[in-house]
Amino acid sequence: MVERSEFHGTVGRTFAGGEPWWPPRAEAPEGAPNVVIVMVDDLGYSDLACFGSELRTPHVDRLAAEGLRYTNFHVTPMCSPTRASLLTGLNPHLAGVGHVAHSDSGYPGYAMELRPDVSTMPEVFRSAGYATFMVGKWHLSKDSDQSAAGPRHSWPCQRGFDRYYGVLDAFTNLHHPHRLVRDNSPVEIEEYPEGYYFTDDITDRAIDMVTELRASHPHQPFLLYVAHGAVHAPLHARAEDIEANRGRFDEGWDALRERRYRRQIELGIVDPETRLAPRNAELNNDVQAWDDVPAGERALFARYQEVFAAMVERIDHNVGRLVDTLDRLGELDNTVFLFTSDNGSSREGELVGTTAYYVHLLMGDDIDADRARLDEIGGPTTTPHMPRGWAMLGNTPFRLYKINTHAGGHTAPLVVRWPAGLGERRGELRHQYTHVTQVLATLCELAGIETPDDVMSGRSGRSAAATLYDGAAPSGHDEQVYETQGHRGLYRDGWEIVSLHQPMTPFGDHEWELYHLADDRTELDNRAEAEPDRLAAMAARWEELAAENQIYPLDEGTGLKYLVRPLRSAAYSEPVTILAGTPTLERWRSVQLIWFRGATYRVRLGDGGYSPGDRGVLFAHGDQGGGYLVHIDNGRVHYVHNDGRGRLRHLDGGPVPSGAREVVCRTVAPGGGSWTVALEVAGEPRGEIEGVPLLYGMAPFEGLSVGRDPRSPVVWELFERFGANRYSGALDRVTIEPGEPAPDAPVNLMGLLRDIGLRFE
Repeated sequence: MVERSEFHGTVGRTFAGGEPWWPPRAEAPEGAPNVVIVMVDDLGYSDLACFGSELRTPHVDRLAAEGLRYTNFHVTPMCSPTRASLLTGLNPHLAGVGHVAHSDSGYPGYAMELRPDVSTMPEVFRSAGYATFMVGKWHLSKDSDQSAAGPRHSWPCQRGFDRYYGVLDAFTNLHHPHRLVRDNSPVEIEEYPEGYYFTDDITDRAIDMVTELRASHPHQPFLLYVAHGAVHAPLHARAEDIEANRGRFDEGWDALRERRYRRQIELGIVDPETRLAPRNAELNNDVQAWDDVPAGERALFARYQEVFAAMVERIDHNVGRLVDTLDRLGELDNTVFLFTSDNGSSREGELVGTTAYYVHLLMGDDIDADRARLDEIGGPTTTPHMPRGWAMLGNTPFRLYKINTHAGGHTAPLVVRWPAGLGERRGELRHQYTHVTQVLATLCELAGIETPDDVMSGRSGRSAAATLYDGAAPSGHDEQVYETQGHRGLYRDGWEIVSLHQPMTPFGDHEWELYHLADDRTELDNRAEAEPDRLAAMAARWEELAAENQIYPLDEGTGLKYLVRPLRSAAYSEPVTILAGTPTLERWRSVQLIWFRGATYRVRLGDGGYSPGDRGVLFAHGDQGGGYLVHIDNGRVHYVHNDGRGRLRHLDGGPVPSGAREVVCRTVAPGGGSWTVALEVAGEPRGEIEGVPLLYGMAPFEGLSVGRDPRSPVVWELFERFGANRYSGALDRVTIEPGEPAPDAPVNLMGLLRDIGLRFE
């Protein structure tokens, strides 16, 4: 019971027993700064003008001119691990995220979600009285936990953010995002408005969060984390931004890389004694000389970089919008504003790039198909990624790329602006070795917040706040371990060992390279043979840190670690019934129904069955990056398959009789990466087609929808005619019954993969 006198009081309301009526609200330290972190996906070290690029980034350049540029800042070589380290202060494997969040193998370093026993940045700041907001890419929840079934314990709002808007997944279609989430709920969107673009959208939401807070509370500080989905593949940009970059990259990556390097020296980003690494020539990582690119492919290759540049410049534009809003609110000067990238530039387009990112990594190149779609690159009908020559350009002056533990994989630009705290330190450079694991402790110190013990325990990075004020101050970070997909590395007191691991080859000390970074920052003079004792000591230390940080088991290249799933995942291969009107089934959940297997789709029409004139989609799975659907048009039923490269395969199932109640689509996976597809109407076979390419990996990227084809369509021509193409008649449900796995499905090869992997333990 609550006593009246206590209930009407204004302070310290209690139950009669003395317990608080509600916990007192924490108050942030007086004058505490706001914190804004802008993290870009796959931005290379040299991709900003203030770090040497020819790209136009005036708004980030302004932040640099009014703040500091860190020229020796490091992240991890991959996105999810970097984000885990940023938010926890832990090395990524120790945080539970040693790889991208698309597996669930049971190993603690690869749990693919943040450790529940460690505080996150938003939890720390919220407990200190801050409002905490996030927009953009999360990618720190198991893919299997992202459906409506959850669990949601590792979603953004459960890890400390008051508000969230973005995509939980690794990336999305920037013109037609596959699944937006607001706070804890998917946003069910059927068709995006003309001109929609994800980078603009999340900036709109970030601005809304900040302005709404300031209207609601006059001085509560906020933490805002803006995690851009760009410039990750698929390379999508606004048409006007692409046009503004037309012809700017025709001279190719070699000439532009040399120019960026010279500009970096002029800016002081790299020392004049630093040598530009030669064009990447390492096995399976090589780049052809631009002069050797066939003349017929140069326009295609240049187009990819035009789109990439358009994406970067649109991010910069939106940084300007955010900065302008903070300025109008009077909040800008007391905002600690960080701008950085989550890893080095990505080589996932491989040697010649692709217009079909979702299927390219598993199905290989098809440059003829890419050339045929040159003018569509960057728009909503392709899912492109660039040749790795452009990634080499982005990582100037370093070797290699994202995923690699060489410098190109983990050296990132970092810009820090905070006039209220830094005073007249404007436009200065900081050359100390710093790491993403230091960001949380640094921000806590700047905000006057005590760093929690659970974050400090086992944390790799200490606060680097002293470096903000003094370019000669030690960063407090003299050792850092790296590992990604079997590539290993260790930085220690200006020295480094690093390996470039080839899949399905033995691990061992023979892989190590040794560099003295103080006079060889671009890793060109391997001193492994000259200094075997130092090499041995550092290799032994790597082993110690690997054990301490949960890095084992290493990825030997079979992919087994990413195929193993817990027994509970078996439920996702059971039949499922989706009633008409059900929101789209989430991407990963949908893929389990067809992964290296066929399926039977039983479409049950509503009362009265088919009526002449009924038309539209019965079910659709996928998008312009690859997918399939069954629809009725002009009284006939059709199956259409999009292979992701713009090629359609079509099965005409003939007329649908009036009153028919059932349409059945059967797919069988005989092996060899293909399906055989058949249609039935009212129990009558209506033909089949063979050799339809299996979709797997990241395609289909859109989940399964019943009665419509929302957002990015499977068939663009139908979208242009009918939009989401809702079925106009009575539709009751679709039941999907997964078939037997193909003979060569990974589930049938697990024993073989284990045996192969054991050879390289």
